[in-house]
Amino acid sequence: MRILVTNDDGIYAPGLWAVVEAISDTVEVVVAAPDREQSGVGGAITLNNPVRAKEIVPLVKGTRAWAVEGTPADSVILALESLVDNIDLLISGINSGANLGEDVLVSGTVGAALQGHHRSIPSIAISVGSLHPTTFEGAANLLKVLCRQAQEGRVPKDALLNINVPPTISSEIQGVDVTRLAHRTYADTVRIGDDGKGKYFWITRTRPRWQMTEGTDVWSVRHRRISITPLHTDITAHDRIATMTSLSSHLAEGLESIVANLPGNSKTASSPGTGPKPGAGGS
Repeated sequence: MRILVTNDDGIYAPGLWAVVEAISDTVEVVVAAPDREQSGVGGAITLNNPVRAKEIVPLVKGTRAWAVEGTPADSVILALESLVDNIDLLISGINSGANLGEDVLVSGTVGAALQGHHRSIPSIAISVGSLHPTTFEGAANLLKVLCRQAQEGRVPKDALLNINVPPTISSEIQGVDVTRLAHRTYADTVRIGDDGKGKYFWITRTRPRWQMTEGTDVWSVRHRRISITPLHTDITAHDRIATMTSLSSHLAEGLESIVANLPGNSKTASSPGTGPKPGAGGS
């Protein structure tokens, strides 16, 4: 089995190499990751500039590794399309800091995993719930088990999993839950400063308020349990489609009225029941 490992924390992030060290004795591992920190870029890809990749000396012997001048998604695209062949599983992480709730929409860790999923490769985004973790041991041990499950065919080909692990050792983890994404609210705020070159703006986030409901990813991690959330790319609000019918009808009528009144348009807007009827003669 050949596994591609990537991340959004950068090629030399300790969480990435904790993955490689944990699994490289049983599977073949290749690494392609950004050459610098790329947190929060989501699934962004580079289209207007060339992307370069440089093979580096790996921090774990027996693997090949490339540092990519691009986003996490760029790294996966280059790896899968140009650098390596026949990838059986993609692991993005281990990320320093949880990716919970709607944060998956801006997560570079999840954005990288999506590129594998788009190519029908089982893809895992994995994070620990601390920005400055003292250990990746719990997450690394989970990945050992997950790789064995993948080798035995128990991980579906269309799997896209967002995994969050408490920032603790395996013996202190209280269990594993399959969860849904929690809802969170927090405001993005802007700090204004001046560095001598002029005014700058720095986007910051206040401490989030989470939906602490059992069954959510946040609830599990807060209770020292591993959260596994199956994701998919269809973000359509299916329950809202029927309720939007009235609005769509009004929009269509409004556009028809605008078109009918454009200069040079032979059609004229008239209210139903007004004006002469076809075939009606005068007196």
